[in-house]
Amino acid sequence: MLKIDIEKCTGCKICEKMCPFGAIVVVDNLAQMQDNCTLCGACVNSCPEMALSIERRRVSEKELRLFSGIFIWGEYEEKGEGLVPKKVVKELLSQGRKLADKLDQDLTVVVLGDGRLTGLETLIANGADRVIMCKHKLLGRYTADSFTHVISAIISKEKPSIFLFGATPNGRELAPRIAARLHLGLTADCTGLDINEKGQMIQTRPAFGGNIMASIISPCTRPQMATVRPNVFSFGEPDYSRKGEIQDFDIVLSPASIRTKVVAIKRLRDEREVSIEDAEIIVSAGMGCQKKENLKLIQELAEELGGVMAGSRAIVELDWIPHTRQVGQSGLTVGPQIYIAVGISGAIQHLVGMSSSKTIIAINKDPDAPIFKVADLGIVGDAMEILPILIRKLKKKILQSRHYFLSKSG
Repeated sequence: MLKIDIEKCTGCKICEKMCPFGAIVVVDNLAQMQDNCTLCGACVNSCPEMALSIERRRVSEKELRLFSGIFIWGEYEEKGEGLVPKKVVKELLSQGRKLADKLDQDLTVVVLGDGRLTGLETLIANGADRVIMCKHKLLGRYTADSFTHVISAIISKEKPSIFLFGATPNGRELAPRIAARLHLGLTADCTGLDINEKGQMIQTRPAFGGNIMASIISPCTRPQMATVRPNVFSFGEPDYSRKGEIQDFDIVLSPASIRTKVVAIKRLRDEREVSIEDAEIIVSAGMGCQKKENLKLIQELAEELGGVMAGSRAIVELDWIPHTRQVGQSGLTVGPQIYIAVGISGAIQHLVGMSSSKTIIAINKDPDAPIFKVADLGIVGDAMEILPILIRKLKKKILQSRHYFLSKSG
């Protein structure tokens, strides 16, 4: 319950302005709670006099059973003039659908944005039973304060059993804030999700530098919360014959409740450039490339294949490539159709980031390199001697294909 210390309360009305639902008002210089309070905590965090607090007790097993439903944060990104769902949302919907079916519960996507929101029907086609839509002019761009206020209020009102976030930069910031505000458990950077015999979510993630895989449960709090690495779960084609419900969720947001604002956006890469998270073919470099100048061969091979270049943490730390192209536990998780590891030994921290690739090809002069244990095809030898041969043969093959096509069309 929300507790108000009348001796500390000065009637400043900051809490009134911060509340997303108008659930606290100041009358005669004293804050008063209304019946529609969801215990989201926005007022508590804003009170300069620390006159507000939330008293939470341990939830019993009987009360835990009152929480139901799998919820997903439908993270959107700006594309052109509109807002569209990120790829990780489809991945979460695919896995969330499996969890929901095991528990016989509904799957809901929570979407925040302004009037530019699009693609809500696609969320249903990808497995959602319901879409909760929060539209407000202050939600057009992500800010930690506004999104935390709104999602915390939704959780307090809807009482889901599970809430999943993509482990994107925004997801990694948002989920811990919500968990701290609502005093919930949270497992970060999960690579596996399942349901045990007690109906609890098993959250699997790398631990101790990736040397072991830990399975974690949250037995005493609801919802069970987790962030999930992108490109871990696959998804199929959308089914537009599926039926679902799109609901509006009314909110009241004040600019005073948002302590930060976006003043400018600086792109780290050209928008036309394919991110390694979305690439179908990746040629990735490691220390076996010997020196930065040799990355020209990596780039050339990637271009000939119609793919992109990436790399291991070791060469990122040497400033050979930017961090946005790092594959691994401390970088990005990728799942291309073809992943070519050039001069990469295969430390577990790197394998975590690329093991979801459909076909893995490894080139390394050490026959005992760990990368060969996960590779579908391995080439033992000096990568700097092998790459020129591969590129030359590839160009010859492409040239022959073009000649064949021209002769057929002529």
